[in-house]
Amino acid sequence: MSTPDIPQKAPYPVDVESGKKYFWCACGKSGNQPFCDGSHEGTDFTPLSYQAEESTTLYFCGCKYSQGVPLCDGSHAKL
Repeated sequence: MSTPDIPQKAPYPVDVESGKKYFWCACGKSGNQPFCDGSHEGTDFTPLSYQAEESTTLYFCGCKYSQGVPLCDGSHAKL
């Protein structure tokens, strides 16, 4: 199994909009972190779809090792 790149060891704060769908980058290669830009093409990775239930600020995982992907659970502190 492939391991993802680690773009940063901290979450990305994102203001999400209720009902909007977001595609979280799982490979770590996207130039549009924390979201997918298609850089996973040719890898074992696929982006993870997330639909916001309310308009708020969420913290998307930046290290790609969260157990609660796509949101940060603090796993970056152990890397």
